[in-house]
Parts: sequence; structure tokens; C-alpha cells
Amino acid sequence: MGNKKPSRIRDTAFDRAFVIFIYIMLSLTLLIVIVPIIFIIAASFSDPQAVISGDVWFWPVRPTLRGYEAVFKNPKLMTGFFNSFFYMIVGTVVNLIMTVLCAYPLTRKEFRARNVISVLMVFTMYFSGGMIPTYMVVRKLGLIDTRWAMIIPVALSVWNVILCRTYIVSTIPDSLYESATMEGCSPFRFMISIVLPLSAPIMAVLALYYGVSHWNTYFNALIYLNKAELAPLQIVLREILVLSKIDPIMISDARELAAKQGLSDLLKYSVIIVGSVPVMIIYPFVQKYFVTGVMIGAVKG
Repeated sequence: MGNKKPSRIRDTAFDRAFVIFIYIMLSLTLLIVIVPIIFIIAASFSDPQAVISGDVWFWPVRPTLRGYEAVFKNPKLMTGFFNSFFYMIVGTVVNLIMTVLCAYPLTRKEFRARNVISVLMVFTMYFSGGMIPTYMVVRKLGLIDTRWAMIIPVALSVWNVILCRTYIVSTIPDSLYESATMEGCSPFRFMISIVLPLSAPIMAVLALYYGVSHWNTYFNALIYLNKAELAPLQIVLREILVLSKIDPIMISDARELAAKQGLSDLLKYSVIIVGSVPVMIIYPFVQKYFVTGVMIGAVKG
């Protein structure tokens, strides 16, 4: 008998129209997202007068680095970079440790209180003490004007605990744990030696989530930090934008006003690029794990 090719279900006219509609919507979404990014990049390298006059679209006009020179001349910028990297790296490490230590016990069936603890944790996702009680707790702990004020209050995310727990339950069978315990493996060693290596994909996704959150944070710094030397990059960039605003009443010369306004607009685009590049560099390294995190998040146990 000859090899018979499996029959292929033909798409109906409605199916083809629906696929075309999906591609059109995705293309429009891509344009909505990518066009502003291209414009910001082009404007950050363009002459200030070209930015004001609206000559910049998708390519730099009269390329210049004046915007970036003005940004990096600020002495606080490198301090802000160091602080943000510190908060991102140390904070992400603390977040991952806390998440794993919290998520793994909730996967063990012999832990009888796991359902009660899960309910209490989910409760905190919908109801919290509020900003003022949280500030009072942070102050009582002596964390005000310390680096730990940016790390300890956000050391754990319940949402990410749920993602981690669901991943462990769905990918690591109980038979593996039973085999390991028969060989004399303790629960803690099982978590370190088996669970963590097998959970590398979800760890990479959680590291991205936590890292981006720490890099972009600024509100906690406004509340808990008064010392300029502890301010993260986002606070420094905010100060640069505020200081670069031009008051037309203070300048009578139209040319000087136009020049300073052009440099102010150029600073805004340069600041956006400076604050976004580190995350854009990190993302490609964990992008292949990102789909895993999205799929795990779609089915929560």
C-alpha cells in the first residue's frame, strides 16, 4: 500500500477572513508600538531646531550628540546608574530567594497549611494596609534613608509566587521527590539540587519581572529616600527633566528661547533612551523563556 497523505481540513471563507483580520490588527499594534520608539531614537540624535520644527520622523536630522552630552554632564547621573544597578541586582536576588522559599513549600502536599497560607497571600493582592501604614512600618524598622528601603518592602510578589508554584507543580512530578527521599535526600537539598536547576526557565522570567520593576521604580524612592546619593536613576532623570523646563516669561530673546526649548525637548528624548537601554539589553537574553512564563501564568493552580 502506498503512503497516503493525511487529508488537510480546508479553511472556510470566515476562517481566512479572521486570519487576515488578526494579521491586520497585529500589524497595527506593531506600528503603534514601534513608530514612537523609532521617532524617540531619531529625535534624541537630531539637531534641537529640527526637533522643534517637526522635521524629524524616522531618521536623525543633522545628527548630534548634544542631548546625550547634556545628560551625562550631570554629576548625579553615574551615581543614579550605580544605585539603580544595585537595587536591580541585589533586589532581584532577594526577590528570587524569597519567591522560591515561599513557593516550594506550597507545592508539597504533606504541608497541611499550604491552602490556608495561599488564601492569606492572595488576600493581600486585593487588600493592603495602604501607603501610610506601610511607611510607618518602614520607619519603625529604621529603613528610611537606607538602600534596604528599596528592597525589603518589595521583597516578595504574591503573583510571582503563584507563577513559581504552578511551574513547579506542573513540571516536577511527585515521583521524583519520592525517589530522592528514598535515597536520603532532604527536602531542602531536593529544592536546591533538583527543583532549582529544573526551574531555570521560570527563574529567568521572574528575574526579568523583578529586574524591570526595580529598574523602573521611583515612587518608593520619593517616599523613603531623602539623601540624593541614594536616589535611583529614575529620580535623577526626573530631576533633569524638571530642571530642563523653560519658562518663556524669564527669557525675552526669541532666539535664545527657541534654542533652550529645543535643547529641553532634546533632553527629554535622550533621557528616555538612557533610562530604557539597560532593560532593552537584558531582555533578549531571557526572551526565549518569556513564552514559558506567559503560558504558566495562563493556568494557575
